[in-house]
Amino acid sequence: MPESGPSQGQTTHGPIPTPRTEPRTAGAGAPVARTPDTGTRSARSQDAPAPEARTPQARTPETRTASRTGREGRTAPAPAVAAGPAARRVGLLVTLVLGGLTALPPLSMDMYLPALPEVTGSLGAPAATVQLTLTACLAGMALGQLVVGPMSDKWGRRRPLLIGMVVYVLATAACALAPNAALLVSFRLLQGLAGAAGIVIARAVVRDLYDGVEMARFFSTLMLISGVAPVVAPLIGGQILRVTDWRGVFHVLTVVGLLLTLVVWKWLHETLPPARRHDGGVGSALRTMRGLLADRVFTGYMLSGGFAFAALFAYISASPFVVQEIYGASPQTFSLLFGVNSIGLVAVGQINGKLLVGRVSLDKALATGLAVITLASAALLLMTSGVFGPVGLVPVAAGLFVLMSAMGLAMPNTNAQALMRTPHAAGSASALLGTCSFLVGAVASPLVGIAGEHTAVPMALVQLVCALAAVGCFLGLCRPWQRTAAPAGPPTMGR
Repeated sequence: MPESGPSQGQTTHGPIPTPRTEPRTAGAGAPVARTPDTGTRSARSQDAPAPEARTPQARTPETRTASRTGREGRTAPAPAVAAGPAARRVGLLVTLVLGGLTALPPLSMDMYLPALPEVTGSLGAPAATVQLTLTACLAGMALGQLVVGPMSDKWGRRRPLLIGMVVYVLATAACALAPNAALLVSFRLLQGLAGAAGIVIARAVVRDLYDGVEMARFFSTLMLISGVAPVVAPLIGGQILRVTDWRGVFHVLTVVGLLLTLVVWKWLHETLPPARRHDGGVGSALRTMRGLLADRVFTGYMLSGGFAFAALFAYISASPFVVQEIYGASPQTFSLLFGVNSIGLVAVGQINGKLLVGRVSLDKALATGLAVITLASAALLLMTSGVFGPVGLVPVAAGLFVLMSAMGLAMPNTNAQALMRTPHAAGSASALLGTCSFLVGAVASPLVGIAGEHTAVPMALVQLVCALAAVGCFLGLCRPWQRTAAPAGPPTMGR
């Protein structure tokens, strides 16, 4: 089909031996003859090295990078991670490192939340000014990805990541020493800009190492690690405040950032070979991003994931107020419910990665997740608006649990489907995905309190609107039914 693109390759030559072979076909069934096609010209031109240049890479057991690069030869009979115990240990280590990189931004945001009242008193600043420290960090994480992503496509993954981590450590240490609120806001902005390197490059590394259903599985595995961070971060912050002041939170984050930087420097090897890097400066990066946004299907997955993430942001922003102020729950009850909902998200993410991926097409799993999010949002709106009469906390909590759990289907599959289309510019694509999610979420979050402190209707309404927008983008732009013409056989990316 014309709309299939590089990520929706369809094959007619028997079972697919490895996930890396799925996107390497073109058109309606003919194997790729190393011919550039739309949207991947710069990458495909580098994808046909002489066999003697590929063989040493594919068979070098020294590093994880080499073992994965062997799959770029498209002839490897099995994924490198299955080669033996040593390869599995390396895979586990990489998983933990990438999970730590994706968990660091939530830790930076949520560990600081219990300290906000103390910061207000310590710096003598109004609450609105102190709230800007959160906004600045969030904005930095969104905008920083637009810078780091193209840098990683040009220079490789390690160099921009290490630079970003070093700047993160310095900015976090500066936050701990900030003498006034204005400087704290500035340092938090820098902290967010630098912390964005971990988010965007972790996704790009996954795209370098995996493809097809294996990439979706790996994203689900990352959710197991990064999904725990929002749960434990406020608890850790609260315990830190028992023994020190708010500056101690930033001291702990500085140590965490320093340790993660050392781990990245020692164990995370380069995953983007020089032959697949992009030359050019800012103009080239902008042209690459413009080309990605011109891909209707990529943009559809990007917006679907962004709007789904906005529904999640609406929950995070409003749930403390809804659960504690409207329904009168204690802080301990709120923490319990928040933890249960996060466990639901992680559990469904693992079901997606371990059971569904490879048996059910990614588009079907994604469609199911978006449908459940929409139905849960509609149910929450009906309950909070009084259609069913007065309702207690239990039905509302159940609706929020279902909505949060369904994110475990939506989030990893939108990332996987979008990145499958962009092997030639994974860093830039990852930057666009992350920036879209953070910006849409930042716009949606303030709207949950627009009607005051005595109703949960705005939260449910924002969630429903975001869910419907995600469904509309998925159906209107991705059009998955146009990419289901592959013959029967092992699941492919587009089916």
